[in-house]
Amino acid sequence: MNESNESNESKSGVHRRDLLKGAAVASLGMATGAIGAPESAKSSKRDLIRKENAKPGTRDWQLTKTRQLPGKINPNLANGRCPWIEGYCSANSIRAGEKLQIMVSTAPTSAFKLEIFRTGYYNGDGARLVKRFDSLKGMTQPDPPIGENYVRECQWEPSVEFEIPDDWLSGVYLGKLTAEKENIESYVIFIVRDDRPCDLLFQCSDLTWSAYNRWPADYSIYTTHKGYSSTGVPSGTVSFDRPYGLFTHPVNKIKKSGGSGEYLPWEFPLSFWMEQHGYDVSYISNIDTHTDPKGLLRTKGFISVGHDEYWTLDMYDNVMKAREHGVSLAFFGGNSVLCVVPMLASNKGTPNRATRREGFFLPVSGKIPEEVKRKMVNQEGFEPNMGPDGAQLMGARLDTSGKGGGGGRGSGDWTCALSDHWLFEGTGMKKGDSVKGLVGWEWHGAPAMDLPGMNVVAEGTPFINGKEMGRYTSTLYDGPKDNVVFNAATIWWANGLSSPPGHVNPSRHGVTQQGPDKRVQQITHNLFQRIIS
Repeated sequence: MNESNESNESKSGVHRRDLLKGAAVASLGMATGAIGAPESAKSSKRDLIRKENAKPGTRDWQLTKTRQLPGKINPNLANGRCPWIEGYCSANSIRAGEKLQIMVSTAPTSAFKLEIFRTGYYNGDGARLVKRFDSLKGMTQPDPPIGENYVRECQWEPSVEFEIPDDWLSGVYLGKLTAEKENIESYVIFIVRDDRPCDLLFQCSDLTWSAYNRWPADYSIYTTHKGYSSTGVPSGTVSFDRPYGLFTHPVNKIKKSGGSGEYLPWEFPLSFWMEQHGYDVSYISNIDTHTDPKGLLRTKGFISVGHDEYWTLDMYDNVMKAREHGVSLAFFGGNSVLCVVPMLASNKGTPNRATRREGFFLPVSGKIPEEVKRKMVNQEGFEPNMGPDGAQLMGARLDTSGKGGGGGRGSGDWTCALSDHWLFEGTGMKKGDSVKGLVGWEWHGAPAMDLPGMNVVAEGTPFINGKEMGRYTSTLYDGPKDNVVFNAATIWWANGLSSPPGHVNPSRHGVTQQGPDKRVQQITHNLFQRIIS
């Protein structure tokens, strides 16, 4: 009888236990007279983020004088390179006590300054200065040759080497480089990670940052080489041992983000907002998800954010196992978990420093039809690595049906489909109410309806310049141990939470994202409180 009731409640869209927890979240919001504050902020054991953000911040982390080269292949799509001063780090993420090397090149040769900032809220300033190096010796370091499979892998000399201090809290750190000769600036970026238990684990999408990085001219995963199409498999190889040019997808034209991958436009608004509200959050990179499955079990909720397109099979398996252990998952993105990649060593043998596209997380059973392979495979005899269906992990995935010719692209309004669900408590949203411009520029639209407790919580039509492009679906389903899996179905979710200093609302396909929205904030609070409880 109990099992039958549970099943009926699931099919109706709302579990009784979830109604009770949703009511508790709403009561918290009404009691404070504002959006509910996280319970984690009230615990001295999980108070590190609040204490860190009480320290003085600064807006000096922002770039004020930038310069990029125009694109040679497509002048309308700049390669984003800043040879006046540019650099990269020896590791994507690093623990306290470990040594980080930062490689920098200046052309023309110039002394330079390096200021390191931890990003966060910091009373709205967005970052705190934690370390500074003045009058460092600059040099012009060589462009790497074209290597095997078209890889461009730098072998630059370290300009700075230092040990990560014990008191540096896990977070995303920006190194602001300033060439003294002309005061031109750019960034390097790295993550300080730890191993402590935490409520929420924020994963940066650095595999996708690298995939779209065209540095030094046109050498991204999407570059068409001889015998290679821009979207087929295998692709050319891309390396982390090179600077990030300005992210060159047409959506991101923020010239003052050069060197920071995709972190500032799509991911920082979520981090900024979470730290503003004192959530107990720790940070990792895609590489940590790939290499450290046990590390995923230290959290109550794993977060994928923004444009998290490129995953390894190990990442998929590790996150799936975390879900089975009771970790909740939140996918605040679109076009996530789409491309299957391996992790490759550098020429020096350093593991996990390069990658290439080899397949897709799409449902393909049995032998792939030859006509399909001809469209997707670049090399004769190559077998695409078709991973498991991304929707079986996330709840929904990129719509590859090509409806309207978009194939999961388009922008539009995020529309409530299940207003009595606990997710919408305190928002005032009714079925059919929409958050304008929240869907973009890619979305999820293929739900896996066979998952337990599956609910489509929002759905609607995205557009490309007024043309309908199929149907997006935002989903929420039950994990096996009272955990949940939420899929926002849009890359622009974080942009609906906050607008940090220097942030520009994205615009694509004739739709402009409208900035922070109290309903998006409340939905996210409700979800996090459900995960933490």
